[in-house]
Amino acid sequence: MVRSHFAHGGIPWKRAALSGWILDPDRKKMSKSKGNVVTPIDLFDKYGSDAVRYWAASARPGVDTAFSEDQMKVGGKLATKLLNVTKFVLTFECDEDGNAGTQLGTSADERISQPLDRAMLARLAAVVADATAAFDELDYARALERTESFFWWFCDDYVELVKTRAYGKVGADGAPAKFADCSPDEVSVRRALHRALSVVQRLFAPHMPFCTDEVWSWWQSGSVHRATWPTNDATRYPTNDSSLGTASSDSDTELLLDTASAVLSEIRRTKTEAKVSQRAKVSAVIVSCDSARSAAVREAQSDLVKAGSVTEFSVIDGAELSVSVTLAPAT
Repeated sequence: MVRSHFAHGGIPWKRAALSGWILDPDRKKMSKSKGNVVTPIDLFDKYGSDAVRYWAASARPGVDTAFSEDQMKVGGKLATKLLNVTKFVLTFECDEDGNAGTQLGTSADERISQPLDRAMLARLAAVVADATAAFDELDYARALERTESFFWWFCDDYVELVKTRAYGKVGADGAPAKFADCSPDEVSVRRALHRALSVVQRLFAPHMPFCTDEVWSWWQSGSVHRATWPTNDATRYPTNDSSLGTASSDSDTELLLDTASAVLSEIRRTKTEAKVSQRAKVSAVIVSCDSARSAAVREAQSDLVKAGSVTEFSVIDGAELSVSVTLAPAT
């Protein structure tokens, strides 16, 4: 406080949060006399600084936390996944000049037209609001929890659902379609992917500063730590065009995403239990559900058919959601 006063003419902070103690794995206080002290430098060398920081950021403010290398391993996997999904998304051209979304603004994007893409961005908007509120309350752990939960769903469900649509008409060399050759549906998913990636990288930046700065540099100028903090404007799309079939409420958004994820999960599970590739053909999928879920399934049907390699896809009336999957005969 004194040094800051003399050097800068003011106090170094206006608000402060206190962390708890770091305990050993048995939740006992660390001390040199007990021989249970851990050296951070060794952990940086073993797991990477972002992974260690992830573990530290997972601890609630004011709560004692047990030392856990398992959590650092999770942090390492998270950093690797962020690198990989960034490489994947940047594979796709996002505008007429062949760019990978470098000029994406924060205004509404009329090209994001598909219900599934809009629903994903609506879910992300809620995450932005929650993470921002958590940081305002100095609860960095809750901000990380909300961001990470969305990120894994984004990678495991949304990306897998829309991957084929994002590629478009693949060339003879296996490369994704050029932006100029994309249909409106394909443009929608590409721009949604790039917009979500930009937001997620900034949300993770306080917790994992090094890997986020690296992936940000692959497609943006400057440092992610000098970029503006994301707001809900970054996930917006036009809401005045009812013909686009966008979800009309938070409950509709969640119903669409949860239903699509549930159907995809059942297709995957069936293939896994049959010990066949996830690329294996499915001869038929029958979804039984109520009218509300039926509408949600139909909005995601095209992506579900492509993601699951489904030949015939049908929806019938039922009280609760159930999915019947019939694999195609092995050839």
